[in-house]
Amino acid sequence: MNPERWEEGRTRKRILTTPAQPAGGAYGGRPSGLLANRGRFEWRKAEERIFKVLMVVSTALILLSLVLILVTVTMKGLPALKLSMITQTPKGGYYLGKEGGILNAIVGSLYLAGGATLVAIAISLPVVLYLNVYTKRGSALAGLVRFSLDVLWGIPSIVYGAFGFSIMLFFGVGASLLGGIIAVSLLVLPIMCRAMDEVIRMVPEELTDASYALGTTRWETAVKIVVRQAFPGIMTAILIAFGRGVGDAASVLFTAGYSDGIPTSLMRPAATLPLAIFFQLGTPFPEVQQRAHASALILTIIILIISIASRLLTRKYTRYIVK
Repeated sequence: MNPERWEEGRTRKRILTTPAQPAGGAYGGRPSGLLANRGRFEWRKAEERIFKVLMVVSTALILLSLVLILVTVTMKGLPALKLSMITQTPKGGYYLGKEGGILNAIVGSLYLAGGATLVAIAISLPVVLYLNVYTKRGSALAGLVRFSLDVLWGIPSIVYGAFGFSIMLFFGVGASLLGGIIAVSLLVLPIMCRAMDEVIRMVPEELTDASYALGTTRWETAVKIVVRQAFPGIMTAILIAFGRGVGDAASVLFTAGYSDGIPTSLMRPAATLPLAIFFQLGTPFPEVQQRAHASALILTIIILIISIASRLLTRKYTRYIVK
């Protein structure tokens, strides 16, 4: 017999007679790869549960904080809230507990925030349109400007007040409505710029490319396409900046001054609601301190009205946007 054939037949016999091993290996059980995949899947599920709990807790804390603020201000301020507080200016001895109101602070806050918002719009919108229409996306200049705006956004408001006060001293301007408008304009400018910039960056590039393909200039594209497409977000940015200007106290402490009368010109001192609350809380008379909570309630209502108006305007104009 041929030795090679004999060896080949012996090998075949050994293969055929060897018992089949389990699918899990020589010792049975689950494959190691399946166990590893199952362990990773269980860890992902546990990780998802942990972060879901953290998100729910964070949301609950935010809602709880809002409710506590509203309830505290309402309970302490509503008993002292009278029609005379909204319709009258402070009379002699108002901060000693006598008659009068805070009409001067309400009007002064609206004047100051409104003027600062107009100034910020006049500067912010051209800057944002230049960054998104006239420069290339991702350019070094646009990145530098956005970084600078982010830094300015994080600067405390008291620093803007001190800077505005230095400008007023340089030009020989005293504490006035104009000084407050300058300081608050510097404060809300980076807020408005970054909010508008983020909205305009969401405008699809296909719209601007189609506009250029039809022969329009960059200016026509910026005004007729980009601004119209981002108009709801622009309005939201404006209202957010206006609310920030109404509620700020540190930037107007040295610049706007304080007056018991309604300002009749830009060079007259102007009272604001945050400062009125501060001065009323600083008195030793409980009645005046209770009026401070009523003033805080009025300020809170103004901020809520601004927030609701922002939501309504966004819903109204979003339907006309091309998505």
